[in-house]
Amino acid sequence: MEPRSGCPINAAVEVLGDRWALLVLRDVIFGDRRYFRALLTGSIEGIASNILADRLVRLVEAGILTRGTAARGQRARYSLTEAGIQTLPVIYALGNWGLDWRAGSDELRTRQQLMRDEGPAFVEELMDELRERHLGAPPKPRPGPGPLERLDAAYAAAREGRSSPA
Repeated sequence: MEPRSGCPINAAVEVLGDRWALLVLRDVIFGDRRYFRALLTGSIEGIASNILADRLVRLVEAGILTRGTAARGQRARYSLTEAGIQTLPVIYALGNWGLDWRAGSDELRTRQQLMRDEGPAFVEELMDELRERHLGAPPKPRPGPGPLERLDAAYAAAREGRSSPA
């Protein structure tokens, strides 16, 4: 996929500038949805199956995701590449902008707020955990729950109407 120009911003926008592409990445990263059906049924925005199929192909072609091989009748699993993992700071920045400038439900804003409160070290730790899950990197020692577990706990607490756990 050749970009329209040599501008690095243009090259990034051509891959990531589509609303659905970023939401698919969000669901792979934060929801650990790695199969077509899980991505389709788990999309709170209601992505259509043809749009999802197209975005998955585009993200694989761009080197953001890989598609595992699947025998006939089996489900193919998608995994982030290192380039896909490196989109996390971009998604984090967009989420912070959304916290500041767009309305939304407290429940759905919880994970982003936790990431903001924890700061860049949390984002790096999350990227390391994604490398473990998607690239098979060896686990790094953690003194407590990993970042995905902490994000899930904060979201679950918000859904139950409680404050996030400490």
